[in-house]
Amino acid sequence: MPSRSFRARPRLTGRHRRTAVALALAGALGAAAACAPSGTAGSGAGPGAGPRVKPVIETGFDLDRLVAAAKKEGGVTVYDSTGDITKTAAAFTAEYGIKATGVKSKVGDTLEKMTRENQAGNATIDATFYEDGPSLVGQLLAQKVVYTWIPGSLAQDIPVPRQNPLQVLSKGNMWVYNPKLFPKGCPVRNIWDLADPAWKGKVALQDPLGKPNIVEFFNQLKSGGDTRLRQAYRAKYGKDLPAGESAGEAWVKGLAGNSPILTSSDDDAAAAVASPNQTKERVALVSNAKFRDVKDKNYSMRVCAGMQPWAGYQYPKFAAVATKTKHPNAARLFVYFMLTQAGVDTQMNTGGVPGNPRLEPGSFMPDGLTDWNGQLLVFDPDRLGGDFANLQAMQDYWRLNHR
Repeated sequence: MPSRSFRARPRLTGRHRRTAVALALAGALGAAAACAPSGTAGSGAGPGAGPRVKPVIETGFDLDRLVAAAKKEGGVTVYDSTGDITKTAAAFTAEYGIKATGVKSKVGDTLEKMTRENQAGNATIDATFYEDGPSLVGQLLAQKVVYTWIPGSLAQDIPVPRQNPLQVLSKGNMWVYNPKLFPKGCPVRNIWDLADPAWKGKVALQDPLGKPNIVEFFNQLKSGGDTRLRQAYRAKYGKDLPAGESAGEAWVKGLAGNSPILTSSDDDAAAAVASPNQTKERVALVSNAKFRDVKDKNYSMRVCAGMQPWAGYQYPKFAAVATKTKHPNAARLFVYFMLTQAGVDTQMNTGGVPGNPRLEPGSFMPDGLTDWNGQLLVFDPDRLGGDFANLQAMQDYWRLNHR
């Protein structure tokens, strides 16, 4: 199958837009069915996916030997979708005396660059911390552009579901409001409120076609959130959602058709709700990283703490090593560093959950969030293959229903 990308397509309007999208949706659904590899029992790949590429677990792991080998390689370059990677690189250099370069890059750009470098046999990216699990499983790992490496000394500490691919931490996207405009609490108490006409044109979020984990959120709702979404629907409307209807698709359709405010970044979504002198009564979906703006930009922002069934979702970050890297030991050492407290702390200044459960979570908690696992939908890693297979269809489903 051709590579899937999150680059936004030109938007059409009116009848031509609806016709084009309907045709694209039909084609995408057919392509997904034709191209998706069949599932294998016990593979852990999830619906619509084949067996996962197994991780490399280094038994007999020796840290001193790895450090010595890494120093002979001279340096390491790691790509990540957050600017915090520069802090991680600086801390790595201070810890091991090895020059590290951290580069902020969107996941789509990282995917394209690593794929091309692999094909050319000239890898300049040695490792990546990668936030799009579906394309990692369905493309980079499947095509052997990268591989998962786990130090044997830590393998027993990391739950098996977090090993393939290797999860190094999780952060969150959460629904927020402005407490100055809503002093009695979040005006949205139920996820279905976001699809209600009362909130038409008042919900801000980054355009899902430009943010992979939002589309993954939609697919995870469809595949694993049905029961709780139905419960929330009944709590709001006093009746059941029709039995034959997908709760996840119904909610996505409702949100898309409710004229949401689509932005090009989380910064713009946060500003639409929380910036100083803001008078518009809105809610927004933003990353927990935006809570630094409460102090830095005098924003007024709080998580919709009691929102049912979730106040947002966790999105994991994975580690992978380039198969053709010229610095394999330094790349592996960088991954090891991220599984230690000193490493993961460099990326949890606004909160988060380490992939290694023996480590302490970030001390910062966004206002209104008290339980990362209880208040936020946690992505099921066994569904990543299915999320990849259904990616294009869900993107087009959003396009078809967006108003």
